[in-house]
Amino acid sequence: MKRTWDDELAKLAQKEAAAIGGGAPRRGDAPERMSARQRIEYLVDPGSLVELNMLAEHQCRDFGMDQKKFPGDGVVTGYATIGGRKVYLYAEDVTVLGGSMGKVHGTKIHTLLKRAREHGVPVIGLHDSGGARIQEGMDNVYGTTGIFAEYALNSGIVPQIVAIMGTCAGGPAYSAALADFILQVEGTGQLFVTGPALVEEVLGEKVSHEELGGTLMHTTRSGVTHRTAPNDRACLELIRGLLDFLPQNNRCTPEAKATGDPEDREVAELLEIVPIDEDKNYDMKRVIGAIVDAGAFFELQEAFAKHLVIGFARLGGRAVGIVANNPAESSGYLDADAAVKAARFVRTCDAFNIPIVTLVDAPGFMPGIAQEAGGLLRHGAKLLHAWIEATVPKISCVLRKMYGGVIPAMGVHEIGFDQVLAWPSAEMQMVRAEPAVKILCRRELASAKDPQALLEQRIEEYRDTYLTPYHSASLAVVDAVIHPKDTRRRIISALRLLEGKQPPERLWRKHSNIPL
Repeated sequence: MKRTWDDELAKLAQKEAAAIGGGAPRRGDAPERMSARQRIEYLVDPGSLVELNMLAEHQCRDFGMDQKKFPGDGVVTGYATIGGRKVYLYAEDVTVLGGSMGKVHGTKIHTLLKRAREHGVPVIGLHDSGGARIQEGMDNVYGTTGIFAEYALNSGIVPQIVAIMGTCAGGPAYSAALADFILQVEGTGQLFVTGPALVEEVLGEKVSHEELGGTLMHTTRSGVTHRTAPNDRACLELIRGLLDFLPQNNRCTPEAKATGDPEDREVAELLEIVPIDEDKNYDMKRVIGAIVDAGAFFELQEAFAKHLVIGFARLGGRAVGIVANNPAESSGYLDADAAVKAARFVRTCDAFNIPIVTLVDAPGFMPGIAQEAGGLLRHGAKLLHAWIEATVPKISCVLRKMYGGVIPAMGVHEIGFDQVLAWPSAEMQMVRAEPAVKILCRRELASAKDPQALLEQRIEEYRDTYLTPYHSASLAVVDAVIHPKDTRRRIISALRLLEGKQPPERLWRKHSNIPL
């Protein structure tokens, strides 16, 4: 039969239509759930998607799979723009074989990840899959582990954001965990290594999908999820907002944006927000909102280790990472979870050339057997390690308390901070006044006629001499004692000075060995 252009183009159109149509329609889903292509179309600039490997199909012939072939093999892959910025992205299609991952499905993703690294372009993954395609047996290894390898190789080179928009189980769950940021849709997004059926079979425990891997679990207990959203559209909008703070790759800086907020704006309301009495608590997020441009703060891991706040903001139009103690939660004490939360965030900021600002007000690390047994030393050491390795500009501002282990954990020159500022209310020392006096003056107190009166006198003397920011300033531990209203202005000034900061020369090594 003679070939014609009309025949060949009709065949192409038929195959493209089959790929775009996916598999069976969704059943029983909430109306706000979107298809894989709808999610991409909503996320990217109109008409910008260029699909890759659209017609790829699995090659499995067993278990009747030769009768279940779909162009694209259950995942849409390609490149597009978001706000004019190039991105690579993939979206799993749950209507095709449950979105399950086989060799070709996995190959499409890890090929895209490799291209993103080679081209210096961020990656966005939209997950909605039941896990590995068991009909393909060990062929899954190539697809799944290839994704692991490429995510790990991309780490610190291009930003990687994933959204859990449906089920994400088994191998795909680990690939999500290797990304820089994980977002999750409430109610429909579940993330776990082994599903409820296997948990019941092995352990005899009955647990729901939501209990095992829903947003409550991963925002409050595991700390795996960075942000949640009530539906698909809100989740995709979060991706846009997060990407706005990130550069294209590790050789760039995030784009500056005009916010209309004057750099020299005074913040007089800080005197109302922060009580001078260190025993009275307040919400550090109000301080952050008062200082940053237009009060806009993109918080991460809000419900996990709530006594430490992390997230992105802009100061003078430039993106910065914020790490801040929050006295409103557990008096701002640091603990193992807070240390891990901060350490990962510090490393992320450093990888992508985002300066870091710390706002300090913490009485120390949480004491007790539960913390020590839970690995406080190894987790706290991760934070110290992260600060020391980070070469981006780092500014610390001490508001009230900075005792003991908080001193290195939240910022001093010796661990690489460029400027350390302090309010007149700041108290800084290895230990608080009362325990220090009881140790240093124990003999004098033991022989005193009125030990309590002498104790109070010595505490006041010790506080006035050693705990004030002026003592630290006299030793050059603090660069400046500043009026609280000048906090925004002084931090922006320091960041401006450090814009051209170059990483120091260090001895060659393959990589550092982070604490366990």
